[in-house]
Amino acid sequence: MRSPTMKMSGTRSLATLARLLFLAGLLVLAACGQERSTGKFFGSDVTGSEFGRDFQLLDPDGRERSLADFRGKYVVMFFGYTQCPDACPTALARAAEVRTQLGPEGNKVQVIFVTVDPERDTGTLMREYTHAFDPSFLGLRSDLAGTRKVADDFRVFYQKVPTGSSYTLAHSTLSYVFDPQGRLRLVWQHDQTASECVSDLRTLMKPNHWFWRWFS
Repeated sequence: MRSPTMKMSGTRSLATLARLLFLAGLLVLAACGQERSTGKFFGSDVTGSEFGRDFQLLDPDGRERSLADFRGKYVVMFFGYTQCPDACPTALARAAEVRTQLGPEGNKVQVIFVTVDPERDTGTLMREYTHAFDPSFLGLRSDLAGTRKVADDFRVFYQKVPTGSSYTLAHSTLSYVFDPQGRLRLVWQHDQTASECVSDLRTLMKPNHWFWRWFS
């Protein structure tokens, strides 16, 4: 596995701006869906939102995957790239800690890492990278057009930034959480702790979330 060492010089302001704009939209979505939520979350409650409905991406073996493949699981989805020096390894390390803290219930969580750098992140590299954090983690990819489409569908910002003879990427650092019926429920900010994420998942797992199970 390659060690991510590239610096993101000059890109933090772009990523921060994208994050602020996206979070402003989440506040509106959260307000609209608040009356349908039955618990307190540390993340942004986006239940009933119109974005992030599905995806069609390829796994490391070249098989097409969609949300339907993960029914019955709580899906945690993050966009990034394998040469990311900080945000991506931090998010994946947190996801691994979340599964550990959940104990046996951690097996109900499927973590998905979607690359926004398909030119360099091959299927083999994606498998090696995700498995370094947890063997159950799954890396998904597409071509350039497919990557742009899924990023737009999830309102993910990413932008290539030249660095000498190569490039780095400024990108959003949010994680998306789906319930076992494949509905987008939460968005976690990058600075949320593993314990806060565990609390959110346990709230989703409680039987008193009867409203959404009733219509599943």
